[in-house]
Amino acid sequence: MNETEFYTRLLALPDGATDLFYRHRRYLLRKETLLEGKIIKIYAEELGGNDIVSGNYYPTMKGGMLKPCEISDEKVIDFILYAQP
Repeated sequence: MNETEFYTRLLALPDGATDLFYRHRRYLLRKETLLEGKIIKIYAEELGGNDIVSGNYYPTMKGGMLKPCEISDEKVIDFILYAQP
């Protein structure tokens, strides 16, 4: 398993839906952990806007592999590191 700050913060988020604030905007994050922790899926929608953050994280592959969905790695990482309840 990897020991990155990204992974630590991602694990700290509960599975299911969570209301978060990111860059002064409100988001609804849905997180799902699958295959005994081998895949973590995230999908966040800005409430009242049209921004999304989406991706899959594979913590056991190559020390952690992020596969964002139609956005940059940097955006997913920034969201996980800086989104607050």
